Amino acid sequence: MSFEKRLIRLSDGAASIVPGIKRGIEKESLRINPDGRLAETPHPEALGSTLTHPYITTDYSEVLLELVTPVFTSIPGVLQHLTELHKIVYHHIGNEMLWVNSLPCLLSDENSIPIAQFGTSNIGQMKHVYRRGLGVRYGRKMQVIAGLHYNFSVPGTFWEVLGIEATESDPDAVSNAYMAGTRNFHHHCWLLFYLFGASPAACRSFFSDLQPDSLSSSNSHTLYGQYATSLRMSNFGYRNPVQSEIRIDHNSVDGYIHTLSSVINKPYRPYQEIGVKRNGAYLQLNANLLQIENEYYSVIRPKRTIRPQEKPTAALRDRGVEYLEVRCLDLDPFSPIGISENQARFMDLFLTFCLLNPAEPMSKSQQEVIAANKDAVVLNGRAPDLRLKRNGKTISARVWGNDLLDRMEGIAKVFDSSLGGNNFSEALNEQRAKIEDASLTPSAKIIAALKAKEEPFFDYALRLAEQAKQSFIATSLEQDVIDRYRAVAAESFDRQHKIEESDDTDFDTFLERYFNR
Repeated sequence: MSFEKRLIRLSDGAASIVPGIKRGIEKESLRINPDGRLAETPHPEALGSTLTHPYITTDYSEVLLELVTPVFTSIPGVLQHLTELHKIVYHHIGNEMLWVNSLPCLLSDENSIPIAQFGTSNIGQMKHVYRRGLGVRYGRKMQVIAGLHYNFSVPGTFWEVLGIEATESDPDAVSNAYMAGTRNFHHHCWLLFYLFGASPAACRSFFSDLQPDSLSSSNSHTLYGQYATSLRMSNFGYRNPVQSEIRIDHNSVDGYIHTLSSVINKPYRPYQEIGVKRNGAYLQLNANLLQIENEYYSVIRPKRTIRPQEKPTAALRDRGVEYLEVRCLDLDPFSPIGISENQARFMDLFLTFCLLNPAEPMSKSQQEVIAANKDAVVLNGRAPDLRLKRNGKTISARVWGNDLLDRMEGIAKVFDSSLGGNNFSEALNEQRAKIEDASLTPSAKIIAALKAKEEPFFDYALRLAEQAKQSFIATSLEQDVIDRYRAVAAESFDRQHKIEESDDTDFDTFLERYFNR
């Protein structure tokens, strides 16, 4: 069925579909001291257990906070909850602040970055050792790059309207339709790097005193790409040459599970040479290409909520794809919470487009083209004459971008008609203006600000962090909100203690059981 026919069906069934779309946000932020250096304090006890708190935890480092919203059927709802989480954090971190940029600053040696702790339970130790493995494999600096994950799902009525449903001959029909959405996302996500990339510059300390040839220096402290959009998503950021050779199958959910499982179980000699243990202490969970599924760095993942100690691939195999997790978004430093309402609206439009648009199977050569397009945009996305590869030919990025927005226009009208107002059309028009005028993109605004004052990136970024802090502490929290989160924190410690008390085996045996399960 063509995109146009699917759009008509979406319009006909909009009343039962659009209000049921769900989204959730996971947002990472480094805790810093007032001088901009990494905080030296452990995760605040008042914020609860990082192992079991439903909303506030840590990612790689003890100072890399991760704020997790529940699932919401409205964009204002999810952003309001994310704002509330920031206010609770600021209520408990004293004079510390949250760094609002994706790339960190003022990093000293690798060992100064503390790995997150999750208690003494076997599962808590596993989370810690996994992170220790990331550090020895890729370096700790890479692991404190922050980003924002946008989780998205459509209600069952969406698939019913499109005539997609599980049958005896195709029990994975809905999961495979989500997989088709991931293929479209891979083809078109370069547009997100252009529109929302916000890491065109970084502190020199991030590069370990080495100046990459493709970056420029505005002063002794700052490196930037003249037309860069997202150094975070470039070879300088959250990527690794080993993983660039991994080819995961996105053509079916079975293929995805099979290929991902194969690399998790494939030994890799350089990691074997590091060793799994040293002097009896774990350096990494194993010496395979990937320790666990979460180590696969992809711009998007098909996901299913997992049960305690369940592997993500097992959850997908047993219960199918539940939602899509977008992982390629930089923090928006111009929004205190890292994302604006219009960006969230556009993400809904973009992801709905990816699910509506038919998707052919993805070949190895197509994956190579996708990677080349991504590299071109993250490093040179604002170049006036940038051309990308599409269907075996080159095309102007501007022409392709406008073509994609044209196709999303009908979706925006359906959303506005269903929810009232014209918010989604306005969000789409805001992105179209960026395509016509690159100076409106976040990356261009950052470079322009740095050049206007001839100041180091660090000074500029620290000022944005201070402004964000003021926006959160300007109004006090209601006492009932404080009490509610205090109760959640206490409950999280109770759950952590119960998990620790229920352990019935040593850590070695626990890992063996987990990987053999």
